[in-house]
Amino acid sequence: MLPFHQAVKDDFTAVNQLIIEQLHSDVGLVENIGHYIVDAGGKRLRPLLVLLCANALGYQQKQHIDLAAIIEFIHTATLLHDDVVDVSELRRGRPTANAQWGNAPSVLVGDFLYSRAFQMLVAIGSMDIMAIMSDTTNTISEGEVQQLVNAKDPDVDEANYYTVIHKKTGALFEAACETAAVLCQAPDETRQSLRQYGYHLGLAFQLIDDALDYEGDADALGKNVGDDLAEGKPTLPLIRAMAKGEASDRQLIANAIREGAVDQLNAVVDIVRQTGALEDTKAAAVEHAEKAKATLSALPDSNFKTAMEQLADFAVGRNH
Repeated sequence: MLPFHQAVKDDFTAVNQLIIEQLHSDVGLVENIGHYIVDAGGKRLRPLLVLLCANALGYQQKQHIDLAAIIEFIHTATLLHDDVVDVSELRRGRPTANAQWGNAPSVLVGDFLYSRAFQMLVAIGSMDIMAIMSDTTNTISEGEVQQLVNAKDPDVDEANYYTVIHKKTGALFEAACETAAVLCQAPDETRQSLRQYGYHLGLAFQLIDDALDYEGDADALGKNVGDDLAEGKPTLPLIRAMAKGEASDRQLIANAIREGAVDQLNAVVDIVRQTGALEDTKAAAVEHAEKAKATLSALPDSNFKTAMEQLADFAVGRNH
């Protein structure tokens, strides 16, 4: 268990127990797929953010446990749908749900997790939190569609790329932090500071993910290196490499994006490294991690605040 998980160890155990309880369904396949993807583990950063923010604000009730489980269900639903759209076969070192059961069950169980999350949101009874989460799920969906539109388009620019990663990743990080602040009835200034923490942390996290796709270890990543290229995703390492490379480099990368040409992976990786595009991407991630930490001045000092600072450092220092 990492230090930032340790800070909310008991709460984390309670969230995992609630997730198991809320996966119950009269339809066995729903439970089977739900348990399969939830049990795969992962870092559980989004529910962790709810727990850390709530504790940092001195929350004394129990609804942050429900909120953390809700955030995890929404994230898990997006993973199920993502893997179908991307035709992914590997996640967290295991076959994806769609590889195991097929596309239709994966999509439908994703729908079940979304609807279960909103049942649980209603039980919390906060219209403010409901509004944030309904806006967030809508934003995530827009990001998914925009990413689909961008696929195999080498002309996607940085502004478009950042819009997509904010919608696909940053938005749920933001929501985890802001809804925790709402639950704690924190002042608006604190609420906005925590939302900004989530925004910058989410972008830092995704930027490193996109860098690791061109230099990571498949075993550590739990997915195949080069998956982004296979899907024709114009991520920042490629955008920067095309901007800084020779004309022939730009042409090679552009063709690889258009064709999802994994057979060109080694050549693309060489260009990404030679142009300094990986360093650029990591530097952008570090910049967002530092901005995330700066927002924490709104919180009183505590081991929970320290854990949030450590989490920002972890987001940019990891290899998976």
